[in-house]
Amino acid sequence: MNLKITASTLLIVGLLIPAFSIAQQLSTSDSIDVFIKNKMQQKHIPALQVAIVRQGKIVKNATYGIANLENTITATDESIFSVNSITKAFVGVAIMQLAEEGRLKITDPISLYVDSLPATWQKITLQQVLTHTSGLPDILDAEEQVMGHGDENEALQKVKKLPLEFNTGDKFSYNQTGYVLLGKIITKLAGMHFTKFIEERQFKVAGMKLTRFGDSYDVIPNYAGAYTMTRQVGDRFIRNNTPGVSYMQFPVFFRTAAGILSTATDMGNWVIALKAGKLLKQKTSIETMWTPAILNNGKIGGFNRLTNGYALGWPTVTREQHPAVGPVGGGRSALFVYLKDDLSIVVLTNLMGSNPDQFIDEIAGYYIPEMHETNGFGLSADVQKLRLALLKQGFNNAVTVSTNLKKKDPQLNLTENELNAWAYQLLKQKKADQALSIFKLNVALYPKSANAYDSLGEVFEITGNNTDALLNYKKSLALNPENKNALDRIKALSN
Repeated sequence: MNLKITASTLLIVGLLIPAFSIAQQLSTSDSIDVFIKNKMQQKHIPALQVAIVRQGKIVKNATYGIANLENTITATDESIFSVNSITKAFVGVAIMQLAEEGRLKITDPISLYVDSLPATWQKITLQQVLTHTSGLPDILDAEEQVMGHGDENEALQKVKKLPLEFNTGDKFSYNQTGYVLLGKIITKLAGMHFTKFIEERQFKVAGMKLTRFGDSYDVIPNYAGAYTMTRQVGDRFIRNNTPGVSYMQFPVFFRTAAGILSTATDMGNWVIALKAGKLLKQKTSIETMWTPAILNNGKIGGFNRLTNGYALGWPTVTREQHPAVGPVGGGRSALFVYLKDDLSIVVLTNLMGSNPDQFIDEIAGYYIPEMHETNGFGLSADVQKLRLALLKQGFNNAVTVSTNLKKKDPQLNLTENELNAWAYQLLKQKKADQALSIFKLNVALYPKSANAYDSLGEVFEITGNNTDALLNYKKSLALNPENKNALDRIKALSN
């Protein structure tokens, strides 16, 4: 059929394209709303803000829930959340600003700028301090409180008496002492207190109108507060059924480590300003700031499998697919800047332990579908190979498929923990049959693992097969007589 193109046809098509685009954006936005509300319910998060940046602008900006549980105050876009250790990323920017101005080099020893340091600290560099590879003793005590009862001199005198925790550069170990020293260095070189320098050179430049420094002892308008699902009883932490109030104290000298309060909108504007060259003029400065430290053994080190590296104040998500830098704070706030994608996502919450870094990738999946967990994103390269083969040949053939893959590629490494985690993902996705196949595979590959049998017993119990559940719990207990879960389930299923 020949189609005659007319002016009116072009007009209609021109109208339909933006209409479709808007509808698509609305659908994506609505889907994210549903996902976030479900996640908040699962994790008991009182309030959450999200800001999503694409093409140099915020394309989604939303707030959900209750900012203040005590007075049932609804959260708004102007509710202010503590970003905790995301503050360190601002410090990274501040140090690079001073480097661009020629006032320091990140390879300089800290002793060049701070007097009266112990001899063992003298050669530690700014870069090693920024990346938590210094080996410095931590200025936090056993109770996770800042030493010195809020007094900077007392805190520093105490920590200086402690030995180095390891040889500089040997490993990554999260440490607050170095950031206190960085605060002193910024103050000295900038000619103003580090809080003022960050306010002037970052908050104001990026248009962060509601952002400030503070803690629970400050009166903060529209503060969303801090809540926790755990409480300490003696030496143990007990999980509550509902959130309880949490208090945070960040002495002024400690506020390079944690101390910024902000909104998702402000944080989104900060990312926009940073990527637009308003905070750092040279592209190489950002590249340096986002490059993870290399340890003495040639590897990188970070918090966990996801945030597996650490750069200059910025944790890194170093991976082949959709790498990112991902500052996290207090287990309650996270910011991911995807390095190869035009996408940045800010999630702020008021619940310690909500760990939004664990579900930011899933939010990204609404813009980049391959990043959805259901599409296998986040699995290791070897487990992804197994997944693709199983999708073609059937999950019921998991043992045979994995055996054949191993024959073709002897280097294939299907670890017990990865398979176990994937199986639980499948279970969460309501794919119980597929999950069962992977749990069975894990037992076949790791027949001496009590945990593998325990997990298989659990999925059998969930699917109503109590006979096989009991059998596998007993195998688990035989391998590990101290497995309390297996013992409890055996008793429950035997009655």
